[in-house]
Amino acid sequence: MLITYRDCRSCYTWSIHQLDVKNVFLHGSDSVVDDIMLIASFDSLRKHIIFLLANEFAMKDLGMLHYFLGIIIDRAGMSSCKPSHTPFDTACKLGTLDSPPVADITLYRSLAGALQYLTFTRPDISYAVQQVCLHIHDPRESHFLALKSIIRYLKGTLSLGLHLLSSPGSTLVCYTDDDWVGCADSRHSTLGYCAFLGDNLISLLAKRQSTLSPSNTEAKYHAVANAVAETCWLRNLLLELHYPIPKATLVYCDNISAIYLSGNPVQHQLTKHIEIDIYFVREKVAKGEMRVVHVPFRFKFADIFTKGLPHVLLDEFRYNLSVRSSLASIEGVY
Repeated sequence: MLITYRDCRSCYTWSIHQLDVKNVFLHGSDSVVDDIMLIASFDSLRKHIIFLLANEFAMKDLGMLHYFLGIIIDRAGMSSCKPSHTPFDTACKLGTLDSPPVADITLYRSLAGALQYLTFTRPDISYAVQQVCLHIHDPRESHFLALKSIIRYLKGTLSLGLHLLSSPGSTLVCYTDDDWVGCADSRHSTLGYCAFLGDNLISLLAKRQSTLSPSNTEAKYHAVANAVAETCWLRNLLLELHYPIPKATLVYCDNISAIYLSGNPVQHQLTKHIEIDIYFVREKVAKGEMRVVHVPFRFKFADIFTKGLPHVLLDEFRYNLSVRSSLASIEGVY
């Protein structure tokens, strides 16, 4: 049986045989559950679980599921669309006022919101979704075309999903990247990173930087600092779970100057804007918790979170993120 629920911060899924309702849902005292989806192999089990939940929590059964991410293509009216090899044009830079407003703002926002949830299991669309969501307050026709490009890409890759498999490795590594002045309007950079525990992708980010970076090195170092902060949190979490990481976390970056700054104790005029980031990363490097190292071009997996890629490179990086075709199937519909 599968239980999926969404609270105010995240989305969670369990595959269970014996359900302890309190232990599943009371993982945090401040958790507020918005909605729950129950999937069972037979109807009597589903009703029994609903009965158990109703005894513990104030809840309302809304009946059979009628809206889910699986029908997003139908909702967009693109069931017969031609599939695309990539979710985002490699040369596309979306502007704020580069085309007329969309005719149906509600539809745009609904589809963009649904795609955000889909990134939990499809990290390969994270950058494209981040780009269309940047303009969700005032969507334009060019933004809608970019959103439809994501849906056409999904149409051709319906069998793909994020795989988490048993892995003997106990290493934690992180890949970072930054698209300097990537935003067509604000000239802010887009940063991205992905963290792996063994062979499994466990954390990722595709985000526009909140400040303007006057140099590529500064933008890259911001990305490194964000990745180091995330891996510090992951190391502490794994320690609390009695699974400490014995080795230093490798943080991969493709900028030589940013790598040099992580270990060089000398400050100069050009680094004053990122002084806090520099001290933070250097402290972790000095403690032996982190190592910032150079990444070869063929292993720049974080590129998938900061820019549109040609389909050959996208396919390769997508596979390395463990986004692959599912070997399992779901049988039976009620």
